[in-house]
Amino acid sequence: MAMAVVESIENLVSARQLLQTSLEKSRTLASALDKMGPRLEEINQRLPSLEAAARSISIQQCARIRDHVDRAIGPAVAVLKVFDTARELEKSLLSDPCSDLFDYLSVMNLLEEALKFLSDNCELAMKWLEGIFECVEENAVTNDWCLLNVKKSLRILQELQVYEERAHLEGGSLSAAFRKLEIEFKRLLLENSVPLALDSLATSAAEQASVFASSSWPVPVVQKLQAIVQRLNSDNQLESCMSVYVDVRSSNAKQSLQALGLDYLEMSITKFDDVQGIEGYIDQWSKHLVLAVKHVFELEHRLCNDVFKKIGSEVAIGCFSKIASQSGILAFLQFGKHVAESKKDPIKLLKLLDMFASLNNLRFDFNRLFGGEGCIKIKNQTRDLIKKIVDGACEIFWELPLQVELQRRSSPPSDGSVPKLISFVTFYCNQLLGDDYRPILTQVLVIHQSWKQEKYQEGLIPNQVHDIMKEIGLNLDGWSKAYEDISLSYLFMMNNHCHFCNLKGTKLGDMMGDSWLTAHEQYRDFYAVLYLKKSWQRLLAPLSQKGLTSLSGEDLVERLTTFNKAFDDCYKKQSNWIICNEILREKVCKHIVQAIIPVYMCYLQNFYLLVEQDAYAGKYVKYSVQNLEKMLSSLFQPNLTSLGVTKQGLLLGNVKSTGRVMENMVSSLFQQKLRRYGSIKQAHWIGKIKNFVTNQFRVTLTAI
Repeated sequence: MAMAVVESIENLVSARQLLQTSLEKSRTLASALDKMGPRLEEINQRLPSLEAAARSISIQQCARIRDHVDRAIGPAVAVLKVFDTARELEKSLLSDPCSDLFDYLSVMNLLEEALKFLSDNCELAMKWLEGIFECVEENAVTNDWCLLNVKKSLRILQELQVYEERAHLEGGSLSAAFRKLEIEFKRLLLENSVPLALDSLATSAAEQASVFASSSWPVPVVQKLQAIVQRLNSDNQLESCMSVYVDVRSSNAKQSLQALGLDYLEMSITKFDDVQGIEGYIDQWSKHLVLAVKHVFELEHRLCNDVFKKIGSEVAIGCFSKIASQSGILAFLQFGKHVAESKKDPIKLLKLLDMFASLNNLRFDFNRLFGGEGCIKIKNQTRDLIKKIVDGACEIFWELPLQVELQRRSSPPSDGSVPKLISFVTFYCNQLLGDDYRPILTQVLVIHQSWKQEKYQEGLIPNQVHDIMKEIGLNLDGWSKAYEDISLSYLFMMNNHCHFCNLKGTKLGDMMGDSWLTAHEQYRDFYAVLYLKKSWQRLLAPLSQKGLTSLSGEDLVERLTTFNKAFDDCYKKQSNWIICNEILREKVCKHIVQAIIPVYMCYLQNFYLLVEQDAYAGKYVKYSVQNLEKMLSSLFQPNLTSLGVTKQGLLLGNVKSTGRVMENMVSSLFQQKLRRYGSIKQAHWIGKIKNFVTNQFRVTLTAI
């Protein structure tokens, strides 16, 4: 009970304290309310004006946001429409351009315009959306969901902005379209590229024109190629287009030229020193170069201009230069350079002149085809080749007399025939003086003299030929003294002077003049007389009629035996000798027969009469008159094989290849100027023997 009382008292105390605290708080709150009253009244009075101000700010913010949205809607809608159009155009480009090339190109143009429009308008729409985002974010008039949509729209526009760039990248729609254009370009080239039938161009001019015309392209094909080139060029794809064109056309040009058999252009440089071995190749080179320039490269030049003319001549020249270089023009020039730089053999002079004539005839074509800056390499190599040919030809020409002189140390022919050198030099000089080579040689010398700032002299070529012939005369004098048998020496000189006599009516003979020809005729006859006297007169001594009737049979037999032995020795020795000229050979044989046969016949008649009592007298007669005459008439027959001469002859231009006919001729270089063969001293000597030569055959026969 006591405990209950205590707890009640404590509860009462706690309640009292709580009440006191509450009273104090109430007093404090009342005091605060008293103070807030005026302030609340003041706020209450300001609320209407604040409400009006807040309402005005909200309206301005909304208007500004709406304005940004309106402005962004236009570009965004346009972007969407253009994007839809671009997608449709891309689908159209999936087709093959060969079906309708110009329609395909039109679609490509539209797609590029659409992508360009798309790129430009994406940028504009993005600017307005960025403005909306900033406005919304600053004014916090919307929620996060709206901001996320704006951000998403911006990302979409950013992707559309690079859509044009992606279309041009590998795998993109435009990249694929351009690749198809390149394929179509190559297809058109391949279908219309057919190698020229150059082997048939060695026909009539009409057939050549027909072949050339058939190689041209139809106008629609050229128009398609031009359209593709222009389209690729507008997108900076020209390099790949040019590469395709050069590859196809250079391959076609190569095939055209390969039909001519141009393997010789790649021969080893060591073979060029054998001028005789490559003569045929040099002739082919000249013919093939004409065909290559006038047909193959002419065609390629024209086609390049047709295809690329709308984008500039420099591109056309650049393509043509590469086609010409890759298909063979440089190989032609390199071959010519090797010929010009090889051994300076006299035979090569005519070939160098042939090469110069070919290049000179093509000068206009070379200047027109390869005159542009894009062909500078071809142009420079052509100039270098011409210079080497001119220098080489002039070097050989000026050194010809010394080349002849150097052969003086060689041995003359063992059969007394005309040396190959003589035949070669006379033929060679006739060629140089002929209508085919003299104008070319003159032009070469004029050019060479002008390079040295010297004036060409009109008599230069004849003077040089005179020097050559003077050296030939000196060679003959030296060679004639090399024979141990004086009779063979006379026959040798007779042969060679006869060879010079036969130059009458030739360019060389006309240039040397009648007095020169007459001198050689007199020398020919003079040496013929000396030969007859020295070779055959001594054989007739045993057959002399003087004191014949007083001789015994044994003496007659001995004299006949002596004659037989002398005749056998002489015939055996001279059966290997040669007289090259048929008329001279017949004439000499005739005079030998006239000198020997009558005396021999007379001796046999007396022999049979004086020894008729001898039953065996006939056994001492080794040769009948008929057999002896036949043997003498068959002397000096030329062996064409041993002479190294072809049946065509050496003198008047029937020889097709001087190198093959004149093997192992002069080979070193030289330079020496001499004067005309036939000096005043020689003319004086000829005058002294003139009358003697005229009557010598008659005197000889009379003495016998």
